[in-house]
Amino acid sequence: MNPSERIDQQIAELADWRGPMVARLRKLILEADPDITEEWKWDTAVWSHQGLVCAVGTFKKAVKMNFFQGAFLEDPQKLFNAGLDAKKTRAIDFHEGDAVDESALKDLIRAAVAHNGGGKRV
Repeated sequence: MNPSERIDQQIAELADWRGPMVARLRKLILEADPDITEEWKWDTAVWSHQGLVCAVGTFKKAVKMNFFQGAFLEDPQKLFNAGLDAKKTRAIDFHEGDAVDESALKDLIRAAVAHNGGGKRV
């Protein structure tokens, strides 16, 4: 099974709100950078473009979007709400019913790709 199929499987297996949230985040990631590569690492969905960009993992009460180089990114909309003391990473924890600022999240994804040298600076 290739990584995209494994991500499809994960989404299908999540019968509660987390499945649609993972699908929505995946769609935004792919829209933000059509050249991004889907991978399956550490038993989770990962996206890369000239280096690791982000991962989306599921937990009992949250979906976590981890940015591997998040500490180096500007976050003008203050999306990061987890891992704020980590040396390199930053994360966004989404909970049931949370709104997603799609435009700001796409900007953050593009900034992460640009940080890796794989895209235009935003």
